[in-house]
Amino acid sequence: VWALRDPEGAPLDRVQIVKGWTETGEAHEQVYDVACSGGAAVDPATHRCPDNGASVDLATCETSPGRGANELQSTWTDPAFEPSLRAIYYVRVLDTPTCRWATWDAVRQGVEPRHDMPATIQERAWSSPIWYRTR
Repeated sequence: VWALRDPEGAPLDRVQIVKGWTETGEAHEQVYDVACSGGAAVDPATHRCPDNGASVDLATCETSPGRGANELQSTWTDPAFEPSLRAIYYVRVLDTPTCRWATWDAVRQGVEPRHDMPATIQERAWSSPIWYRTR
């Protein structure tokens, strides 16, 4: 997998593989982090990246300088691959946190942000799915 930062967006936080499959009629999903920003390694037990410490100053919507990446890439193999099961895989990329639109509006207008929704978000992008099935 290989992801590049949107030139007008926030730095990248992590790249994930999302796997879905059915077993005995029941749907399952597993998320695997496969590339982490800041040169961090994925924890082999949890399949998760450590927190990179990125944050947002809610008074100005400024993001943490030096957190995140312009590019992330990795090679990945499904550690729980079962050739007899049909599965779907797709890549998901998460940016570092940024202000939600309502928080930006509040900062520009000099008022308190709305309390009925989170002040920040993590923008995401995802690939088309890859389907695996046996013949």
